[in-house]
Amino acid sequence: MKIAIVGAGIAGLTAAHDLIKKGHQITIFEAANYVGGLAAGFKESHWDWSVERFYHHWFQSDAAMLGLIDELGWSDQLVFPRPVTVMHHKGKFYPFDSIPSALMYPGLGWGFNKIRFGLVNLAIRFTNNWQTLEKFTVDEWMRKYAGDKAYEAVWEPMVIGKFGERYARQVNMAWMWARLKARTPRLGTFKGGFQAFSDQFAAYLKGKGVQILLNSPIQSIQRNSQEGLTLTTTNGEMIFDQCLVTSSPSLMARLAPELPEQYLEGLLNLKSLGAVVLTLAVKHQLSKEGYYWFNLPKKAGFPFLALVEHTNYLSPEYFGGNHLLYCGDYLETDHEYFQLTQEEIIRRFTPSLQRINPEFRPDWVKNAWLYRTQYAQPVPFINHSKNIPDIRTPIPGLFFASMSQVYPWDRGTNFAVEIAHRAANMMGK
Repeated sequence: MKIAIVGAGIAGLTAAHDLIKKGHQITIFEAANYVGGLAAGFKESHWDWSVERFYHHWFQSDAAMLGLIDELGWSDQLVFPRPVTVMHHKGKFYPFDSIPSALMYPGLGWGFNKIRFGLVNLAIRFTNNWQTLEKFTVDEWMRKYAGDKAYEAVWEPMVIGKFGERYARQVNMAWMWARLKARTPRLGTFKGGFQAFSDQFAAYLKGKGVQILLNSPIQSIQRNSQEGLTLTTTNGEMIFDQCLVTSSPSLMARLAPELPEQYLEGLLNLKSLGAVVLTLAVKHQLSKEGYYWFNLPKKAGFPFLALVEHTNYLSPEYFGGNHLLYCGDYLETDHEYFQLTQEEIIRRFTPSLQRINPEFRPDWVKNAWLYRTQYAQPVPFINHSKNIPDIRTPIPGLFFASMSQVYPWDRGTNFAVEIAHRAANMMGK
């Protein structure tokens, strides 16, 4: 079969890998001038490694991603350091990346609160019954079982930071279950960065006969009289037997308006947040303790959700000696951060860096890069499994696989690989 794939992110590349093994002819259309999707990176001329536009890493439990890399024969190019994640409490930061460190966190108080917190975390990690958990919000379930103290000290700031005041109390508990179930303290990446992996994967696929067309946005997808699909591209119309779209639900709805009303409505009813990430190259190490990931509560006055000192995870030597910081946030797309200039964002964000290190000064900043995307974090409501669009759409031969469908898992490259495997298994028949 002649099969089109819309999007050269990790899902699109993985689906192409699976389908080319079945003997099909694969063409990938990518609107950007690079592969990798939301996991793509950028690289300065004096750097040896690239840096992701939107911070990424793998977990040791990412079986689909690590399995793909093993199949490709590249496991020797994986690195898995163990950086330190910290939480804020009364102006200070404390390690919070294991149950023992969490139990030492002073924000939980003492005695029964910590015991209760530990038991709840263990219960979540050992259960697989997420279907029951999705009937409750994080807010109501955690308050009932972990208690108000633990919830308000640990989880509420993260949920509010992640989903904003509008959605924080509507997110279901299966989302929290997935985060606690699937994540590990040891974090992995690919030698050279995620962009190196994506470029190497794309080159491998091209060597197998996959055609990858960059700077090639799709304008529409329609059924044709030959029982196939017609893709309207910037270079004219092209006919395929099947097509897999790996974009956002809203783009899928725009590309295929012939989809039945019920399926279209399901796509458009899915909610998601965008992301704004400012990356800074600075002269000196910010965290003298060597902390990697700072969870920053909005109620404490921080203007963004997470500070990630990337070079406390990977050596500055990979980046020309620069120390790299991510300042990131998930936001509704009408938030002012989507309109402010890079200079305005820098002025908003950098004063908070002095709260991490009082010695920080604006002249530490050597360079800055601002990236924004409208589609970064799906929002899962109560009983969200009923809202997930089928991978196989009602239009014969048209398939859809996005991070909005990996539920109950959270977005990430591991689950992009997993859903791509599922989609490819349905296709080519």
